[in-house]
Amino acid sequence: MPGDETSCDVVVVGGSQAGLAIGYHLRELGLRFRILDAGPNVGHTWSSRWDSLRLFTPSQYSGLPGMDFPAGKDTYPSRDDVARYLEAYVSKYELPVRPDSRVTSLRRDGAGYEITTGAEVLHTAQVVVATGPFQVPFVPSVASGLDAMVTQVHSADYQNPGQLPDGRVLVVGGGNSGFQIAEELAATRQVDLAVGTSMPSLPQRMMGRDLFWWLVRLGVMKANVDSRLGRKMSQRDVLIGSSKRRIVRAGVTLRNRLERTEGRRVAFAGGDSTEVDAVVWATGYRPDYSFIDVPGVLDETGRVLHRRGVTSAAGLFFLGLPWQYTRGSALLGFVKDDAAFVAGRIAALAGNGAADTPERAASPVADRGRAEPAPNAG
Repeated sequence: MPGDETSCDVVVVGGSQAGLAIGYHLRELGLRFRILDAGPNVGHTWSSRWDSLRLFTPSQYSGLPGMDFPAGKDTYPSRDDVARYLEAYVSKYELPVRPDSRVTSLRRDGAGYEITTGAEVLHTAQVVVATGPFQVPFVPSVASGLDAMVTQVHSADYQNPGQLPDGRVLVVGGGNSGFQIAEELAATRQVDLAVGTSMPSLPQRMMGRDLFWWLVRLGVMKANVDSRLGRKMSQRDVLIGSSKRRIVRAGVTLRNRLERTEGRRVAFAGGDSTEVDAVVWATGYRPDYSFIDVPGVLDETGRVLHRRGVTSAAGLFFLGLPWQYTRGSALLGFVKDDAAFVAGRIAALAGNGAADTPERAASPVADRGRAEPAPNAG
């Protein structure tokens, strides 16, 4: 309804890179929209990560639609660089982001949707859920056996070595976060890294070029979930810029999967054990869509049912899911492709001819995705 502050064409849930990327297209389409974010400010998801975090995608592959990342070629932005970039992006395109607006309920309301936050109830024809892959930190049940004197922190809350006590630290999780945090801690502490499932590793640079230069040139970043390569790649993640050899050279002791804890003692598959003073759980995240009360959108485990972000509920879309369509679907510099696709579907439902432009046209193959995979628990 014109002038109704509680009604708009589209509501975007989530104000990080995926939400801002779709916001760019909604602005181009001339639609009335709001971007709701649970955080206190734009870029909060990034600025709250650990201090030394840097992207493994270089700056030239880290821009959102319409705005290059303002850094030199082949430089690797820090977490604060990303947060500042997102703030500048919102300012440049005057995107209507509402911070401190955690969505507590999303349900059907006639032909549209009703969205409830702590402060208001909004009515909209279409919704894009762009909450990203980092939702609820996952800590395995084995953690319960640890003594209260053992400091425990999830990678979501880890900031720097200074927040951990002196002594031996166990990092649990064989993904990029686990390897990076373990290597950082090894400069000042004895560190064990428990790896449940080994991942293949790729160097950051090969033959004088960044890894992503090769991935883009060889078409790997365009391989979708329906292709043979895409299906193979989506089954397991890849370590970038790190490896078992590098982590051992840094002084980290590699361990098998963590199986038991009792007091300060931790035991690994194969029989090895040691005592620790702190544990960093780099064990990933679990999705949380408990606020969504729309039939047919989630399976019995709570995972999203979709085809390239398009659900069976008319007007309800997802964006920024891991492997939503390609390896880059959840990455800062590559989410723009899925954002353009979803914008095309939004425009079509809104009766906007922009849906027929080449950038947003949807091919039959492009409209085939799969359910969101469970995050890697390390």
